[in-house]
Amino acid sequence: MQDYASLTLLIFLLCVIPSCFELAVAKDGVCSAPESVFAEDSNLRPMYWKVTNPTLAPSHLQDLPGFTRSVYERDHALITPESHVLSPLPEWKNTLGAYLITPAMGSHFVMYIAKMLGNAKSALPPSGVERFVFVVHGAVTLTNGSDDTHNLKVDSYAYLPPNVHHSVESEASATLVVFERRYALEGEYNPELIIGSTDKQNLLETPGEVFQLRKLLPTSMAYDFNIHVMDFQPGEFLNVKEVHYNQHGLLLLEGQGIYRLGNSWYPVQAGDAIWMAPFVPQWYAALGKTRTRYLLYKDVNRNPL
Repeated sequence: MQDYASLTLLIFLLCVIPSCFELAVAKDGVCSAPESVFAEDSNLRPMYWKVTNPTLAPSHLQDLPGFTRSVYERDHALITPESHVLSPLPEWKNTLGAYLITPAMGSHFVMYIAKMLGNAKSALPPSGVERFVFVVHGAVTLTNGSDDTHNLKVDSYAYLPPNVHHSVESEASATLVVFERRYALEGEYNPELIIGSTDKQNLLETPGEVFQLRKLLPTSMAYDFNIHVMDFQPGEFLNVKEVHYNQHGLLLLEGQGIYRLGNSWYPVQAGDAIWMAPFVPQWYAALGKTRTRYLLYKDVNRNPL
């Protein structure tokens, strides 16, 4: 009788305790996962829609006071959408921002979400600071110092060298992920303004690995960081258990999986952001039925001294 009671309690807990993949109870009383967790109709939903509409949004957590999947440790952080604190971005017009990675953590760069609310306009970064913007929702117009304009839609991006006058404007709502860092001058090299889109970048060889890799910036010495787009099909994982001097800032654009950071293993999904300090052990495996795609900041081309 005691074993039967224990089994009954276990089944009950599995069906009612929330997980990061939002377990639900079906009509027949059997524990099941909602279809929206595993299936996405790309014909009906815009690209990267789950970045701004994550499975575990604040509205899903209203009955779980105090709950968040966000974690901050000495050498890594997982920042999940339900813990974003939005506030007006300094000197931006009609734009709310959530800083996800900053030097207060130990990083040498900043990563933030900028939610442009319509009739919105960016401000310039501080002097000597370079900027990378990537559109995850809506469309924006970039104007540089020579009054050239570029229309950026979802999956488009721009790199702005330090001290280049520019503005990003949006008539309707749009969401950007922005990376900024103080440029590390190296010799006589000068980075150039770059406009592009992920689908225009060639797939690169990844010896010993199965994921697909695109680099959004040139690999030349003029650039002190790069932005990688990495795609994993369900079941694929990193073969190398990475430990290196580079820092990372990551935003999951699509999919779900398991990320190892240090000695911890975190279920993650689209909309989650991760900071990785130098030398933290890191590893990823994709789960579910759709691909994982994430955007990854990596400092490059500079001596760590």
